[in-house]
Parts: sequence; C-alpha cells; structure tokens
Amino acid sequence: MTMSPLDAPRDARNSDLEAALIEAREAYVAARPKSAEIHTQAREVMPGGNTRTVLFYTPFPTAMQRGEGCTLWDADGREYLDLCGEYTAGLFGHSEQRIIAAVAAAMAKGLNLAAVGENEGKLAALICGRFPSVDQVRFTNSGTEANIMALAGARGFTGRTEILAFRGGYHGGVFTFPFGAPISPVNLPIPMRFADYNDPAGAAAAIREAGDALAAVIVEPMQGSGGCIPATREFLQALRDATTETGALLIFDEVMTSRHSYGGMQKRLGIMPDMTTFGKYMAGGMSFGAFGGRAEVMAVFDGHKPGAMPHAGTFNNNVLSMAAGNVALGEIFGEAEAEALFQRGETLREACNAIAQKHGLAMHFTGLGSMLNPHFRAGPITAPYKATVEEEQMRELFFFDMLAAGIYLARRGMVALSLPVGDAECDRFLAAVEEFCAARKPVLAPA
Repeated sequence: MTMSPLDAPRDARNSDLEAALIEAREAYVAARPKSAEIHTQAREVMPGGNTRTVLFYTPFPTAMQRGEGCTLWDADGREYLDLCGEYTAGLFGHSEQRIIAAVAAAMAKGLNLAAVGENEGKLAALICGRFPSVDQVRFTNSGTEANIMALAGARGFTGRTEILAFRGGYHGGVFTFPFGAPISPVNLPIPMRFADYNDPAGAAAAIREAGDALAAVIVEPMQGSGGCIPATREFLQALRDATTETGALLIFDEVMTSRHSYGGMQKRLGIMPDMTTFGKYMAGGMSFGAFGGRAEVMAVFDGHKPGAMPHAGTFNNNVLSMAAGNVALGEIFGEAEAEALFQRGETLREACNAIAQKHGLAMHFTGLGSMLNPHFRAGPITAPYKATVEEEQMRELFFFDMLAAGIYLARRGMVALSLPVGDAECDRFLAAVEEFCAARKPVLAPA
C-alpha cells in the first residue's frame, strides 16, 4: 500500500530550521527599531522602501549611519565588522585619508566643469598599463554602463547583432541572467544566446553554431552574484579559441575580478580577451565604470574618425572619480597590495572550509582571493544552480547569525575583503563561522 504524502513523517530537521529562522528574524527586529522606522517611512515614497535591489531583504534592511576603516555603525548604534565591502567597490574601506584628501582637493577646484581634464588621461594610462588586453579605455559611471557600451562597441565593430552570455551570470542591472530564468523584463532588448558556465565543449559548440551572427561572448572570470564561482582555465581558453575562430569578440567582465591581481584574472590566467569591463573599486569608492580593449576595437569610438559611435554621459569623467581613481590605482593598490589581498582571501576561504568539514556539514565556501561565498551543499561547486527552499533558509540563518555576531556581509552571504581587514578581523569572522557551525549543526545538512 502506497503511503499518502500527508501521512509521511515530517523531517524534524526542516521544522527545527524554520523555527530557528523565525527566532533569528524576531531577534533581528527587536534589536533594530530605528532601522524598522526608517524602512516604514521610506515605503511611503519608494516601492519596497528601497532603491537598490541587492540591499533589500525582509523583514527590513539594516540602515547604516557611518563607517570608518572596516567598521560600520547602524541607526540603532550597533557596531559591525564590514565584510560586505560594498560588493567589492569598498576596497579601500570607509576612511582612506589619501582618497578623502584627493576628493576634497578636487571639490575645492570646482565640481562640474563640463570639460576634459588632465586626470582622465592619467587614470586611463594607469588602467592601460595594468591590464594586458587594454590598449585604450573609456570611462562610464558604473559597471552596468561599461558592459552596455562594451557590447555596443562589439556590435559596432563586428557588424553583428547577437551576444552569448552564461546562465547564472550578471553584467549589471540590465544584463541579469539568474540560473533557471535568464530572461528578465529589465534586460535590454539585445538578441541573446545562453550557454552553461564552465562547460567548455558546450560553450564552444554554441559559439560555432552562432557563427557570423555572433558579435561577442561576455563572461565573468568568476561569477559574482552567481555565488563566487570561478571559471576554469580550460573553459575560458575554449571561449578564446572559439571566438578567434568565428570572429566574435571575447569580453571579460572584470568589474569584480580585476582586484584579484595587478592585472586582473586575465593576467593571472594568461588569457587575453578582446575587451574588458571594469567598475567597483577603481575610483576609490566614487561612482565608476570603464571599458577598454584592443586599439582597433576601441577605434569605433574615436571622434577623430568619420562615423564614430557616440558615447555620452554627463558624469563619465567627473572630477571626483578621476581624482580619486588616480590615487587609488596610482598610489595605494599596487602589485604587492593586490597579491597580499588575494592570498589573505585564499587563506580565509580554506580555513572556512576546514571548519565546515570538521563539523561534518554540507557547507562549502567558493571564491577566489578576497571574494568568497558560502553554499549550503557539498563542494566542489563549479556551476550556478537553483537553491532549494532549505538551502535558502540556511543562507538566511547564516546572514542573521553573522549580524548578531556583529559581522556585516551581503545578504547572499558573499564576503568581499577590504584593505583595512587584517588578521584580527579574519580571525573574528572564522570564530563566528565556527560558532554558527557548532550552534546550528542540528538544523544544517550533514555532509
């Protein structure tokens, strides 16, 4: 006789997980009355009380009031170790005095000059000197805009229309391709094809199948919002070989991964794209984006040539970003600093995985260098996936437990180290991970 699903015994682990999460939410709410009030008032004039989706979570997001170094204070006076790092944009922390001085000096000379300046050429030279694939570069206001213009440039250069992207990828607010649902109404209406991340044969076949309809392939050397999943060298090399064969351009979205060495992942791996996009930290925390590549490709934007493609943007070369960027890349984040940050993150991720393994949990941290992300399933994890309800609950519980321990990270669990984060801060995070694994072991999945 077949048992009815209604008669099946309920998994006590799931029931306990739900109860633990309810308790964690209640403790979160009780500790943050001012954040709750800020959210309630904002909902009257903003849909969801929010203007940046990645910062939205229920029951309401914590409102921060100030930061210094790698420390944050919220509206209720609670103090946190900042390991969110503004989703990699906050590389220099909240109070790097050299950047503050550069911004103050720029402001003192006038904000909106409506003219070119010397600093933009200097910053461009710094970027071209660091990244092997970049002969020339242009600036935008964000990584999203950088990817928009890079794809436009690729279509203009090749005379082709279609783009190949990867399921689970993210290339800005209008190019978001979550696993299982890559088509979104917010995406720009560009003809897109999709392939699976870290599938060299499948991606190469998709590129060859597209043939001369394909203008470009855009790929993150490590998927960021997809869960800090690094690309294999074999996968990226397959993209390089297939695009060279068919005449499509290969675009590396290094908005996040450019921090992983002095010349980004392209230099670390020795694989050269035709174009690269940048953003996040490069202007020291000011708004920033950039796209660059081979001189012959970038020439489509050369105003000295008839029929050049336009590239507008009131704040592309704003004086604050240009001044701060020169100091950030020219004086602070050099080759030694980039390598030290990378190695610090590698050590931290290995230690996190050792803790999960010691406790016998199906919990695995992926990432590269100073970026890492927990997954509540066994590793290795080499491709994006659709998380189960239980996995999402464990992720939420991890987030609330970290906040309760005074550690602020991304809601999805991502950690992005900033330069002020040292050994003591890493040890504090490891202690919190240890406590989470020990205390929550009864409701987490066993290895």
